[in-house]
Amino acid sequence: MGDAGMEPTVSPPDSTAQQDSLVSMTDVFLISLIVGLFTYWFFFRKKKEEIPELPKMQTVAAPVRDSSFIEKMKKTGRNIVVFYGSQTGTAEEFANRLSKDAHRYGLRGMAADPEEYDLSDLSRLSEIDKSLAVFCMATYGEGDPTDNAQDFYDWLQEADADLSGLRFAVFGLGNKTYEHFNAMGKYVDKRLEELGAQRIFELGMGDDDGNLEEDFITWREQFWPAVCEHFGVEATGEESSIRQYELVVHTDVNMNKVYTGEMGRLKSYENQKPPFDAKNPFLAQVTENRKLNEGGERHLMHLELDISNSKIRYESGDHVAVYPANDSSLVNQIGEILGTDLDTIMSLNNLDEESNKKHPFPCPTSYRTALTYYLDITNPPRTNVLYELAQYASDAGEQERLRKMASSAAEGKALYLSWVVEARRNILAILQDMPSLHPPIDHLCELLPRLQARYYSIASSSKVHPNAIHICAVMVEYETKTGRLNKGVATNWLKNKVPDGNGSSSMVPMYVRKSQFRLPFKPNTPVIMIGPGTGIAPFIGFIQERAWLKQQGKEVGETVLYYGCRHEREDYLYREELARFHQEGILTQLNVAFSRDQAQKVYVQHLLKKNKENIWKLINEGNAHIYVCGDARNMARDVQNTFYEIVAEFGNMSQPQAVDYVKKLMTKGRYSLDVWS
Repeated sequence: MGDAGMEPTVSPPDSTAQQDSLVSMTDVFLISLIVGLFTYWFFFRKKKEEIPELPKMQTVAAPVRDSSFIEKMKKTGRNIVVFYGSQTGTAEEFANRLSKDAHRYGLRGMAADPEEYDLSDLSRLSEIDKSLAVFCMATYGEGDPTDNAQDFYDWLQEADADLSGLRFAVFGLGNKTYEHFNAMGKYVDKRLEELGAQRIFELGMGDDDGNLEEDFITWREQFWPAVCEHFGVEATGEESSIRQYELVVHTDVNMNKVYTGEMGRLKSYENQKPPFDAKNPFLAQVTENRKLNEGGERHLMHLELDISNSKIRYESGDHVAVYPANDSSLVNQIGEILGTDLDTIMSLNNLDEESNKKHPFPCPTSYRTALTYYLDITNPPRTNVLYELAQYASDAGEQERLRKMASSAAEGKALYLSWVVEARRNILAILQDMPSLHPPIDHLCELLPRLQARYYSIASSSKVHPNAIHICAVMVEYETKTGRLNKGVATNWLKNKVPDGNGSSSMVPMYVRKSQFRLPFKPNTPVIMIGPGTGIAPFIGFIQERAWLKQQGKEVGETVLYYGCRHEREDYLYREELARFHQEGILTQLNVAFSRDQAQKVYVQHLLKKNKENIWKLINEGNAHIYVCGDARNMARDVQNTFYEIVAEFGNMSQPQAVDYVKKLMTKGRYSLDVWS
C-alpha cells in the first residue's frame, strides 16, 4: 500500500486536471481495495483459522494411535514390552527371545523398536496388570546409542517424567575392548531409576569380546525367577517351540512382485530414488579394485565406488556401509542337504497380526534370495537356534547334544563354547556334522538372524573425490579347528567385484553413516594420526583434505602420521601416496613401524615413545588433536597407555592424573577413536 500511495508522485505531470483525475482514480482504487480486503477477512477469517486445525488434529491423532505401545499392549493382552537398541541385530534378537519366554510364565510379551513408539508412555505402563518394561540396549561406537535408540536417549536426557509406577530391567550389550563399555545399558538403567522407576532385576552386561551369548543366558536364567517372585507367578511348563511366522508358498505369482535382494522398497535397485540410507541403499558401481600389498598370504585391497548423481554427501572420517551377499556355494550346499528347491517363491507371515514386523525379511521372495541376501549363514548360530532345531534331529544322541548346548547347565555352556563358538561352526557345518538333522527350510529361515551391513572407514576426502568413496579392506580367510576354510562374507564378496563388469558383478549396495571422527575445525590445528594396517583408511582422507586446504591457501598445521605394517616390502599400504604427501610437505612427519622386519617386534606405540618429547609439545603447546584407528583389543589400548606415560613424564603428573588428562582430551574431542575388535 505504501508503494501504491507513491504512484501519484511518479505520474507524468501533463496538466493539473489530469493529475487531479489520476489522484481521484487512485483514491477510489485504494478505498475499493481496502474495503475488499476487509470484507474478505471478515467473512472468511473463521475458515482460514479452521483450515490448519483439521490436518493438525489428524496428524496428532494418527501417531497416538500408531505410536502408543500402551494401547497396543492393552489391545493384544500383552503385559511385558521388550525394547531394543540394536545396530547389528543382536539386541533385537535377544529382545525377541525374551518376549517369547514370557508365555512360559503365563505372561505375554512383545518386542518393540523404540524408534516406532512414543516412549513418554512409559509413565502409563502401570495401567496394565503385572506390567514390565525390559530394555536390551547395545552401545555403538564410542559410548553412543544405536541409531534406532537415539530418540529414546535424547528423551531420557531431557525427560522430567514421573516413572514411579514403572517396573523395569536392563540388559546391555557391549565390548570390553572399548573405552565406554556398555555405556548405553548403564545410562538407561541409572536414568530410569532417577526418574522413579523400580528396578526388579540387576543390570546385565554382555561382553562381545568374551561370550555374549553366555552372558545373556546367565542373566536370563536369573532374570525370570526374579520376575516370578515379583509378580507371584510360576513357570507353566517346559520351554516349547513356538513358531512366530507361517509359511505361504506362492505357486502362481507375478515375478515383478517378488523381492530379489532389495532391503526395503520393491524394485528399489531398478528405480533408485534418494535419499539413500539403511533401508534404501544406493547401488554404486565399482570403478577400481586393486590389490594394495606386494606379497604375503593376505589380500589387502583398495576399492573405489562411484556415487555420481546419488546426492550422497560424506565427510572425511565417515563410514560407508555395504550390504554383501553370501557365497552361492554355501547357499547351494544348504539347499542340497535339506533337499529343497531353492527357487521356490514363498512368504513368511507373522502369526501376530498386530505386530509391526510382518515378515522376518522382505517377502515374497525365494529361499535362494533369502539365504543369499537376507540371512546370516556364516556366523555360529546362537543357542536358541540350536534348541529350536533339536526337534528335527532323528538321532536321539544328536538331539540330546543340541538341547544340552542350548541349556543353561555349565556342561552345556562349555560344550556350546567349544563345539560351536571356538570351532566357528556355522549352520552349514552343523548340518554337515549332524547328518540326522533335517529342519524344514522355512523354519531355518525364520530362526537365522539377518545378514548385516558391514562398515568401513572411508579412505578418501569428498573435497578431492566428491563423486567417489574409497574403501581399504583386508580379505578375511582362516582355517577352523575342524579344518574348514571360513571366509569373511563382505571382504570376499568385495574382492570379486569387477570394475566395468556387467550387472551385479560391479555393483555394491551402500549408504553412508555419519561419524564423530572429524578433522579439527581450524586447519592450522596440529593432528597426530595413529593407524596401523587398514587403520590407515580414514587418514588417507584426512591427508587428502589437508592437502586440498593447503591448495586453497589455508594455513595447515602439523600433520603427523604413525603407521604400522608387518613387512616394508609386503604390506606397506599406500606407500607411494604417503611418500608423495611427505615430499610435498603435507605430511610433516611420516613414522612407519615394520613389526616383523627385525627380530624385535616394533609397533606404533614404540615409535610414539621414541618421539615422546615432540608428541608432548604438540599436545601441550600446539593443542593437537589425536586420532587412533584400527584394532581395539591390543593396539588402541597400548597406544592409550603410551599416551598416559608421555603425559605423566612430561606433564609432571601421577599416573591417575595422566589418565584423567587423557580422558579430558577425549571429552573435549581432542582424542578420537575409530576402532574395532
